[in-house]
Amino acid sequence: MAAGARPLIVFDLDGTLADTAGDLIATLNVILDREGIPPLPLAQARPMLGAGARALITRGLAAAGRTVSGERLERMFGEFLAHYEAHIADHSELFPGVASALERFAQAGFLLAVCTNKLEALSVQLLAALGVAGRFGAICGQDTFAVCKPDPSALHLTIERARGGVSRTVMIGDSKTDIDTARAAFVPIVAVDFGYTDLHVSHYGPDRIISHFDEAWDAVGGVIGK
Repeated sequence: MAAGARPLIVFDLDGTLADTAGDLIATLNVILDREGIPPLPLAQARPMLGAGARALITRGLAAAGRTVSGERLERMFGEFLAHYEAHIADHSELFPGVASALERFAQAGFLLAVCTNKLEALSVQLLAALGVAGRFGAICGQDTFAVCKPDPSALHLTIERARGGVSRTVMIGDSKTDIDTARAAFVPIVAVDFGYTDLHVSHYGPDRIISHFDEAWDAVGGVIGK
């Protein structure tokens, strides 16, 4: 490929590259327990994921018919982060096919990056624990820039940091937030159908949908540069 022409894939993290539900819900249950609230089963709490830790805590409280003040929510958020950081990869793992897909794209000359609404330090820590942090030229989180998804600037700034170009970038994500971000940034979007979303990703009209990362090569090839 000519210099400057390398294509870029920007991935979401939770629900896209890695199944982090077990550790996130376990941490939520620790926080709920401190409030005297019984733990939520993983199956019940999994649909609460996808909008960040504050929303997860709020949704967990709401399931028990509880609300808290904004100040108390911030304290709980801090407690959540402290516990989660110490247990970030107890149960989390890459989704099937991710490692081999990253290898194939890298061998073909693709640039790779992450744009997530997880905090940057936690994102780096998790990807390092899963053995793939070194694959990415940029790992950008909720606090990396002054904006975060669904603001398209978060994606544009990630592309810039990864030394890519918008016209040669594809995003892979799992949620309405990812699809809205990519659309607003004029970047094609491939959605996985096994992530964290209230409605099936087909409802939001991504360019392609995959059910396994073995399908990622063909999906990206079908939309790159369009």
